[in-house]
Amino acid sequence: MKSCCIEKQFDKLKVQVYENRDEMGRAAASSVAARLRELLGSKEEVRVVFASAPSQSDFLKYLVQEQGIDWSRVTAFHLDEYVGASLEDNYSFARFIKDHVVDKVHPGRVFYLNGKNSDIEAECQRYAQLLAEKPIDIVCLGIGENGHIAFNEPHEADFDDPKLVKSVTLDEKCRTQQFHDFKFASMDDVPRYAITMTVPAIMAAEYIYCIVPTERKAEAVKSALTGPITEKCPASVLRTHDRAVLFLDRDAAKLVEGLV
Repeated sequence: MKSCCIEKQFDKLKVQVYENRDEMGRAAASSVAARLRELLGSKEEVRVVFASAPSQSDFLKYLVQEQGIDWSRVTAFHLDEYVGASLEDNYSFARFIKDHVVDKVHPGRVFYLNGKNSDIEAECQRYAQLLAEKPIDIVCLGIGENGHIAFNEPHEADFDDPKLVKSVTLDEKCRTQQFHDFKFASMDDVPRYAITMTVPAIMAAEYIYCIVPTERKAEAVKSALTGPITEKCPASVLRTHDRAVLFLDRDAAKLVEGLV
């Protein structure tokens, strides 16, 4: 693994900055793969949650190439899904995980969110029960342009949420990002509602690896690292996790003093 350009800590959160997103993705994949091998050496099953977004593509490209991981003992989840979308839809987050992870390495078990369930509350409860069966070992995620983690929007996030999975309304900054990320035909086609793992569900993971490239995320990264720890920037909560690492490229880190 290439050594990082800069390594710094913000509260409990370890931050590593790489020259470009390719080096960032390779480093994040190496770190997650090493953790998977370690955990698989002592546990029969390792439970991993993945994020679905173009920001994760470099990381996932290298992760699925890593050797020595017994994926048959990995159980995979994903963080969130649009209401109205499921595995059959090209823009769905379930489809993203299938294309970028499942079809490449074939985890032993995979649990997809179904945004087409006619009873969204029941779908939230179903997925929450699956997550709660055993502790989550690893969460891999990104940070949205509005500072969200998963779809915990600034107006919806609750650091003390009693739920593990809930339905949310997406804010307009998030929807604009989704429009660009998933190349919807128009803003009218971008879903307004989603299902997401909550902040406490994410923070309960033993290890968190957050992968954030490009200058489009620079403002959110600055808020997350240097602003108050508050639901107004949900990603700021990562600074309170004992075993979290944030991987950045130089563009995403450019607004934080001491990181470039």
